[in-house]
Amino acid sequence: MASAVTGGVLGLEGQVEGFLTYLRVVRNVSPNTLQAYATDLGQFFEFLERDDRRPGAQASETASHARPDQPVNYLTIRRFLAHLRALGSSSATVARKLATLRSFFRYLCREGLAEDNPAAAISSPRLEKRLPRFLHLDEVNALLDLPGGGPQGVRDLAVLEMLYATGARISELWRLDLDDLDFEGEFVRLQGKGGKERIIPFGSMAQLALQRYIATVRPALLRAADQPVRPTGAKGVKAVFLNRGGGRLSVRGLRRLIDKYLDRLALDRRVTPHGLRHSFATHLLDAGADIRAVQEMLGHASLSTTQIYTHVSQARLRAVYRNAHPRA
Repeated sequence: MASAVTGGVLGLEGQVEGFLTYLRVVRNVSPNTLQAYATDLGQFFEFLERDDRRPGAQASETASHARPDQPVNYLTIRRFLAHLRALGSSSATVARKLATLRSFFRYLCREGLAEDNPAAAISSPRLEKRLPRFLHLDEVNALLDLPGGGPQGVRDLAVLEMLYATGARISELWRLDLDDLDFEGEFVRLQGKGGKERIIPFGSMAQLALQRYIATVRPALLRAADQPVRPTGAKGVKAVFLNRGGGRLSVRGLRRLIDKYLDRLALDRRVTPHGLRHSFATHLLDAGADIRAVQEMLGHASLSTTQIYTHVSQARLRAVYRNAHPRA
């Protein structure tokens, strides 16, 4: 007989806020991750409210809502996953939502609010391994030639150079403060997922672009917003990359900025802003960098996450071989 979590739909739904607080305070997850958990759980409980086929629910054609005292078991979750599939959700989306439910019920078990985890016995869907899309070296050079010499172009070039030089995520560049930069040592401190910090080197080209922006454009942005030029701790003032209002350039603003220049490249394939991070890792490995060093620079917790870039390099080598070898 399938085991179930008691307490019913309403009882479970009432524990969501505590779970989200646990993620924020104890696990220190990012705001984006927290929002994803909240969205996934909201969709699950919305499904439960409409699911009238769970064990014990009334077998009436007019019953459109699940009973609030009805327990949840692994069959419930399997129906939810089937529902997602019927909506056209990808394997990656289904896997993520299943992982959310596993974490939620694991939390309930740890808090003594559930006897077991009904999501634990359900296998995740097999995910298709897709190679990340990245820019070739000549495309990176073309991208970095696009920003003009005006104030906006100087700032935008510094953004693009830092992304390619460090492999930073967009959110990590958004958090970047002046105190995180070490120009003498050519190192930058990035705050990654879960608040984990890592120190990454950056090269001379990125340093020149960044110093030019900080010396000329950034003070003008602060003056335009009637803010002190020197860091004072006021909101936005310590941020490295500023918008026209003198505040911290948002994640959305950074994405729009990068997308604008990627669109101007007119590539024959879709490359996202995250593609600069993929390019950083791929080019390092192509040049013989140690994979564990690349793992550390990317901030990957697992080496298996970094290994996908070795597949990219191997695929490129095969393509070169097929095109160049006379008997390929």
